[in-house]
Amino acid sequence: MSAARYDLVIDQGSDFAIEFTISESGVVKNLTGYSARAQLRPSKGSSTLSASFTCSIPAPTTGKINMSLTNSTSTSLTAGRFYYDLEIYTSGNSAVSRLLHGEVTLTQEVTR
Repeated sequence: MSAARYDLVIDQGSDFAIEFTISESGVVKNLTGYSARAQLRPSKGSSTLSASFTCSIPAPTTGKINMSLTNSTSTSLTAGRFYYDLEIYTSGNSAVSRLLHGEVTLTQEVTR
């Protein structure tokens, strides 16, 4: 399965949260034994990490992954375009799957 593209818009200075349900061939994927991680970078090839999303799998058998960014983190970023991807992995990274990737537009905060 190749990673799906899903672009995000995040408002600078706001909390951001999204929930994804992962399925394969129309069947919800059991995520038991997996963890999730996602990072934000200024370009796809950049070694600079702009932020890490907080990722959780609250009920593995439902296939749901929660991904969030705090307002303090979004405030510290410069408005503009970034790139992210979301991966699931097992202990020791013995199995890693990239699920999503895309662009993130961080809109400029006015009220401070």
